[in-house]
Amino acid sequence: MSRRNGRVIAFQALYSWDVTKASLDDLLTFEWLQKDTEIGSADQVAEQNELNEQMFALSETSKEERTFASIIISGTISHIDEIDKLIESHLSASWSMERISRVALAILRTSVYEILFQNGAEAKIVIDEAVNIAKDFDTDDSYKFINAVLDKIGKDEPKRA
Repeated sequence: MSRRNGRVIAFQALYSWDVTKASLDDLLTFEWLQKDTEIGSADQVAEQNELNEQMFALSETSKEERTFASIIISGTISHIDEIDKLIESHLSASWSMERISRVALAILRTSVYEILFQNGAEAKIVIDEAVNIAKDFDTDDSYKFINAVLDKIGKDEPKRA
């Protein structure tokens, strides 16, 4: 099992959830991975479809990867308000939540969930994975921003699991 693939699925699900406002049940069936997005602006649809294609290019996902992703997806959504407040409180003065790309926000949300709420998750590993996922799926420099925010959260916030 590749935890990376599970993390990629989780971040994509959170991105899809943010764009389409799909229910948790819809996300956990993983049907959104097999079809094109039909909700949202043309740019959002194109971006989601491109992310879906990139995911399938990585590899087929195993049951274990989907189970791992499901834990991250449901945990992140159940703690979304607290996670968003933590992200916002760790942004520099020149940043706001509205300024963060949806891809970066999905990566941040899933990573904050893992760092703070998931037993056995090591912050350093989660941050490294988030940086690598950002390099693959977001703009050229977003990984630096994601690294900085997650590093602050990992150092400042106590584990809640």
